[in-house]
Amino acid sequence: MSDHTTDPATEAFVAHRNLLFTVAYEMLGSAADAEDVLQETWLRWVKADLGQVRDQRAYLVRITTRQSLNRLRTMTRRKEAYVGPWLPEPLLTAPDVADDAELAESVSMALMLVLDTLSPTERAVFVLREAFDVGYDEIAAAVGKSPAAVRQIAHRARRHVSARRPREAVPPSRTRAALESFQRAVETGDLQGLLDVLAPEVVLVADGGGVKQAASQRVIGAWKVSRLIVGGIGRYDGTITAAPTVVNGNPALVLSLDGELDGVLAISVEDGVEDRARITGLYYVRNPEKLTRVQSETLLTRR
Repeated sequence: MSDHTTDPATEAFVAHRNLLFTVAYEMLGSAADAEDVLQETWLRWVKADLGQVRDQRAYLVRITTRQSLNRLRTMTRRKEAYVGPWLPEPLLTAPDVADDAELAESVSMALMLVLDTLSPTERAVFVLREAFDVGYDEIAAAVGKSPAAVRQIAHRARRHVSARRPREAVPPSRTRAALESFQRAVETGDLQGLLDVLAPEVVLVADGGGVKQAASQRVIGAWKVSRLIVGGIGRYDGTITAAPTVVNGNPALVLSLDGELDGVLAISVEDGVEDRARITGLYYVRNPEKLTRVQSETLLTRR
């Protein structure tokens, strides 16, 4: 280790790096693109006159937001050419992310898919306001709009997201119980077990990226989803194992075929009858390019 003092620009950037990554990831749904944004943010930050920067955190968030917006517009074109459904890149997250209910919801697969239906500016405004509690004036400076326009955009985005997000949060213990029931059913190929834990209108989204086989569109309904899962298991001769983990701040499963990583399955749940949580969404990422962040933890923070 070098004993010389780190320069102030580097010190400030390192202090806020996890926050900046979280902002970029929530806007982009891609860890690889978020890392690129951080590199672009750094290049602009080292050219800044620190003597003129009143609030270093706000200034860094502003640069990150602008770079994320630029990248989000190019990503929209990439997604249009993507083979099959597109899912965010799953991140293995530290347990303390799950302890922060607001952060865990904001990076959940279910909510990030909803954010995908917003325009780039709406997404930036929603993320900065709702997830990071950034003031309207600061958001306006980041997205190049007036504060009045930003308030309107925030209201519109909030209404759009509210109509599509899960109705209410389910306690983690009930989410884990639903996931355990699902895991047992998958490992044993139990069709009835799957039907018991899936909500009637459950949605399965699988992302193979054209590299791995996956359903080419969303599959809706407990019976169709159960048949698809059991049929897939039946066609495979080897051993399927499912290991519980925490992905994007929420309970998930890492699935392996004969010990080889096959994919990551995230879920969304809602409370059903008799306080039993039912799975309403299954999000299975098989694309190998999106599985590089499930071996070691990624630090996410709102601070």
